[in-house]
Amino acid sequence: MRETPEKNKSWFYKWFLNNQLTVILINIFLVFLIIFLFSKISFVFQPVGQILGIIMPPVILALVLYYLINPLINVLENKLHVNRIISIAFVFIIILALLIWGVMSLIPFVQSQIDSLVKNWPQYWDSLNKSLQNMFSDPKLHLVKERLVATNASITKNFEKSMSHVLPQTMNNLSSAVSVLTNVVMILLTAPFILFFMLKDDKKFKVSVVKFVPNRLKKSVSDMLSEISQALSSYITGQLTVAFWVAVMFFVGYLIIGQRYALILGIVAGILNLIPYIGSALALIPSLVIAAFIAPSMVIKVLIVFAVEQTIETRVISPIIVGNKMQMHPVTTILVLLVSAGLYGLVGMIAGIPIFAILKIICTRIFNWFKRNSSWYDDEDVEPLDEATPAKDTETSKKNHK
Repeated sequence: MRETPEKNKSWFYKWFLNNQLTVILINIFLVFLIIFLFSKISFVFQPVGQILGIIMPPVILALVLYYLINPLINVLENKLHVNRIISIAFVFIIILALLIWGVMSLIPFVQSQIDSLVKNWPQYWDSLNKSLQNMFSDPKLHLVKERLVATNASITKNFEKSMSHVLPQTMNNLSSAVSVLTNVVMILLTAPFILFFMLKDDKKFKVSVVKFVPNRLKKSVSDMLSEISQALSSYITGQLTVAFWVAVMFFVGYLIIGQRYALILGIVAGILNLIPYIGSALALIPSLVIAAFIAPSMVIKVLIVFAVEQTIETRVISPIIVGNKMQMHPVTTILVLLVSAGLYGLVGMIAGIPIFAILKIICTRIFNWFKRNSSWYDDEDVEPLDEATPAKDTETSKKNHK
């Protein structure tokens, strides 16, 4: 039967049935319609969200530890030919010994510094008030002095008033505090077991996921999972390694200049450094406050330590350890941080970049598939096919297309 010429076909066929743009718009409309319908029955998924809220914290902690420990396990298994389970047990024993040493050695020292800070805080506050009064003793600054005194009195009054409500609020929130502590303990007890099976069945996870994928997509999905795993491994290990060296640099720098509470400030700096770009600047604030209570020269010394640390971190440590493995432009990183912080606060700032990297990998692969199967792009604009596709078959298909 002879096909109907294109010019004899109806406008409905040309504009709706045989138009790629229309098909794409219809698919987009269907996606948003599905999202809208799901939003109307969100109560059905609330138990799922609660279950994920319980499961995800220990899984995430185990995943972070997995990317830190797995390279060492692979070296023991592949290079030294040690049984994998024995390697895992050996590493677990070493980590447990280090934790016990840290609890016995570092925690008492940190606690003593915290106690000292709390004990000396009123003295620091009085010293700051006296310094401000001497600074504004000039008659020309009399009005400013009065406003500062009034502000100080207001702050003191509000502080005393709030302290009078601390005990009742503490008693009311005692049950919630116990609940939070229980959750933390359960996470710390559950994560090692999850971590053990992650390390033991390292090579089975991807196989278990890929076996549910259609055969023609197995290679592509497997490569995508490997790329996501590599990106997460690079980001987690890189960020934690840089954070460790940042803590060490701040600690040593503060010891050299004689800054008080050097260990606490160094640990805080390392933790806050997990927030890209602004973490070190946030860690500088408590150090500057303490330095201002001591002497103006100490403030200058703290700023010098910060400048030296930033120079070493940005010029030496970060390029060597992290580099640009995430392949993200700095402007993109800043925008991701702004959005994630606005939506989810501190957790969003820490987890925003790796989540964005995962979404970027998935969207890039989907877009490359669309380019290969769409007539909107020329051959030179299309990304090469996966290695699983033989070059000979590709050339043959191009000849048949011509």
